[in-house]
Amino acid sequence: MPSQTLAQKLLAAASGRASVAPGDIVTCQVDLAMFHDSSGPRRLKPMLEALGTGIWDRDKVVLVMDHYVPEADDESRKIVRIARDWAAEQRLPHVYDSVGICHVVVPERGHIRPGMLCVGGDSHSPTGGAFGAYMFGVGSTEMLGVVASGEIWIQVPHTLMMQWDGALGPGVTAKDMMLHMIGRFGMNGGRYQAVEFCGSAVRALSMQERMTLSNMSAEIGSQVGLVAPDGKTAAYLQAAGAGEVELDRWQSDADAPAERYRFDATSLPPHVAAPHSPANSRPIADYPAIPMQVAYIGACTGAKLEDLRAAAQVLKNRRIAPGVALMVAPASARDQQQAEREGVMAVLAQAGASVLPNSCGACSGYGGSIPEGVNVIATTARNFQGRMGPRTAQVYLASPYTVAAAAVAGHIVDPREMLA
Repeated sequence: MPSQTLAQKLLAAASGRASVAPGDIVTCQVDLAMFHDSSGPRRLKPMLEALGTGIWDRDKVVLVMDHYVPEADDESRKIVRIARDWAAEQRLPHVYDSVGICHVVVPERGHIRPGMLCVGGDSHSPTGGAFGAYMFGVGSTEMLGVVASGEIWIQVPHTLMMQWDGALGPGVTAKDMMLHMIGRFGMNGGRYQAVEFCGSAVRALSMQERMTLSNMSAEIGSQVGLVAPDGKTAAYLQAAGAGEVELDRWQSDADAPAERYRFDATSLPPHVAAPHSPANSRPIADYPAIPMQVAYIGACTGAKLEDLRAAAQVLKNRRIAPGVALMVAPASARDQQQAEREGVMAVLAQAGASVLPNSCGACSGYGGSIPEGVNVIATTARNFQGRMGPRTAQVYLASPYTVAAAAVAGHIVDPREMLA
């Protein structure tokens, strides 16, 4: 049998083949379909009714209410009501309402395991690749096909192997790794192929940090962002209630054909992406002391438990600068509760942070928390014009360390100066 990358092995298994080659078009059985209040029932319900069909397997569907909650206006209330009513009507067994962002809630509840083929009704669905699953985002029409049939066709991608050697220094994170890669390759650098992250620096990352890598593979333009599973994967999933998982099968063969790139994690500095694209990313030393009026620690790429811990390291025994609003929206209720038990949330509050609900919030432009005309430094994944609400806001992307440091200084600053 020819050597196979992890992406090829996953698609071969999902399509019932011994092996596949890049360019093959295969029909795959779907193990999990995830959608949220914005992408799901309000679009799927009328289309399913028009087709006269139902859901192929309710146990393989996960619905998360995270975009329009808490409901801020009549439109939000209508969208969320449709989702709740449809979930009850369909007797969906896996519904998570207002407890966090889908890309964090789904894995923390044990729904994703190595070897699975998953689709999500959101462009950051590649987060599931951190667990050795082939997971990617689809639009509502493709999701309709999946929900009705349990199948989807996929063209087998080539693999871009991103190998990170060495070890990250203090105050440098997976977010900085991704901003560096996006700055180098651009937002179409992945060419809608498969990206696999590997090397000693990737293996050293926690599962939540690997999730950030896989999540932001969308920003480099790939279909999936994979990390081969290991003992950390198994431990995380066992704690999440997923049971025993298979690891050895889901590894790229050493000689599998792939386009390979190497990076040195040891020399990587913190990065910041300037408005209005993640591709406008440069080392933090390239920036002057640009003043900030808002610091936002939120989103699936910047407000998980480890992100909150990172921010607290900078903020401990410090106060945010006058004229700066520090907003913290923990990515899940579970992570917030753990952060409260550890005293992390108390550190953030004592520094002057205001805590927002466990939802997508300002990352997707909901809630109206970002004022017009301000400079914002945020842990979100995207900084397109208008993405966080007002088109006049100038949004910079950075890690939780860097965002917290900017909140204290009142301007862009290297967070390592405060960690020394």
